[in-house]
Amino acid sequence: MKIGVIGAGAVGVGVCNYLLTLGSVSELVLLDQNLARAEGEVYDFRHTAALTFSKNTHILPTQNYLDLLGADIVVITAGAQIKQGQTRLDIAEINAKIGVEIAHQVERVAPNATLIVVSNPCDIVTHFIAKNSSFKPSKIISSGCVIDTARLMTIVANRVQLDPKNVFGYVLGEHGSHCFTPKSLISIAGQPADYYCDTNHIKRIDADELLESVKQAGYEIFKRKHNTTHGISASVFRIIQAIMINEKSVLPVGTLLSGQYGLKDVVLSLPTVIGKQGAEKILHHPFSQEELETLSEIAKAVNVVVAQVAKATGLNA
Repeated sequence: MKIGVIGAGAVGVGVCNYLLTLGSVSELVLLDQNLARAEGEVYDFRHTAALTFSKNTHILPTQNYLDLLGADIVVITAGAQIKQGQTRLDIAEINAKIGVEIAHQVERVAPNATLIVVSNPCDIVTHFIAKNSSFKPSKIISSGCVIDTARLMTIVANRVQLDPKNVFGYVLGEHGSHCFTPKSLISIAGQPADYYCDTNHIKRIDADELLESVKQAGYEIFKRKHNTTHGISASVFRIIQAIMINEKSVLPVGTLLSGQYGLKDVVLSLPTVIGKQGAEKILHHPFSQEELETLSEIAKAVNVVVAQVAKATGLNA
């Protein structure tokens, strides 16, 4: 399998590291406008092949999109980082245009690739790529709330002193401030969260407090190091693995909706089956009326941003 990573920043390099040490990739292309930077990272990575028992993947640095010819998966991490004084709308306008320009380059050389969009705001960028390129919506995946869900699992696991992989739950909606956590979908060791807490004499988990802790986790990381890299890189690798081995895993990624839950033409994270064809199916969960209303409100908030970005950039919405 051939995978391209666009952007040799911290997240792009982090994704490459996971692919080289844990993945089964025949060819990995790291593309960046700054060729020297991509070369430096690749030359450094090449020296690890003699020291680890990972696959001897062919890795190529480039600034030429032709080197992505026939890629199966392309990860888009390139884009501007938010600066002091900028708003979320400012960065959305910049990165939506960058994302669409990248998609146009990729569709010439790898029209059948699955795109994984990481550049923030990833759901907005995914929306504009879907509306301004020839890629099928199911082949354009926002990394969405996978990282938020991982944070949820870790926070709950720390509360109940278990391995995070024994906690199940989702953060859904938009990656960012507009998201929610359905309490009915949280389970611990296969048991409903309330039941597990009651039988083990642990204070019950408040879904609103949990969601606030999830949001705060990202802010606390950003406040200290001005970016988040390890968690998002692992999240992207998780999506890639599901595609590579046709895993049919259910992950809370963002895709363009087409009527699910009464919503369409908006990118939101919902439980989605991921396999070799990309986002193969969005599952239907029996959300409560309150949860459905929350999802609808999130969609409206996202659509406001989409309309503003479309007006400012001239991109199709």
